[in-house]
Amino acid sequence: MIERLIHRLAPFKQQLIEHQLYQNIETIPALRCFMESHIYAVWDFMSLVKKLQLDLTTTTIPWQPKQNNSAGRLINEIVWGEETDVDKNGIPMSHFEMYLNAMDQVNADSNGIKMIIAELNNGNNIFDIISASNLPSYISDFLKFTFSIIEEGKTHKIASVFTFGREDLIPDMFISMIKKMKRNNEQEMDQTIYYFERHIEVDGDSHGPLANEMIMNLCGTNPEKWMEATEAAEAALRHRISLWDGINSSILKKEVLHLS
Repeated sequence: MIERLIHRLAPFKQQLIEHQLYQNIETIPALRCFMESHIYAVWDFMSLVKKLQLDLTTTTIPWQPKQNNSAGRLINEIVWGEETDVDKNGIPMSHFEMYLNAMDQVNADSNGIKMIIAELNNGNNIFDIISASNLPSYISDFLKFTFSIIEEGKTHKIASVFTFGREDLIPDMFISMIKKMKRNNEQEMDQTIYYFERHIEVDGDSHGPLANEMIMNLCGTNPEKWMEATEAAEAALRHRISLWDGINSSILKKEVLHLS
């Protein structure tokens, strides 16, 4: 079953890995444009992770054992790595906070995501916040999909979106391009490089096989769950493609304006 799911998703993942977006991030302004949109995917990823932690481990008192220990271990490892990793200076912080620091280093605008978090702290509903925002549709649709999957509450679908639709889709060549950009610019970008290298390093170890095992455990021999997991993952990849398309168009428009 898992092989069939992976085979069906392969064309979408290949489209993302080979996306023209990466070739167009050749300047600091283009990188800023990318980061100002990508930050939303960095942020909402944590809600997928934390929802899986709620579903697959015990977060209530009195504590009770959960049946799926392998899935619980995977999620706890990922929460530890994503929420309390260390930055390049050895300071504990989340990958989201690392990304914000990297944005500051290249003077990217992070006010949009900070406003969303401020609205959440004021007790406002996430869907109302997204609807009231001035975000372009390729970002708002991406966020609405993520939180709709979470709100639906089907753990196998959330796990499938998490496993097949998220941060393992940034290729190594992207880091090479940023390093080249750093050599050609006086502005330091070490925090940006560290974030992407660290993220690929963390995603590239045992998490992939464990995540596949989690999907197999959650779907079991239930054909309906496998169908739903496949459709959810495919929808996630389609939304990621739309996000990449939107960012790419934004970069090209800014480059054209810069040249005119």
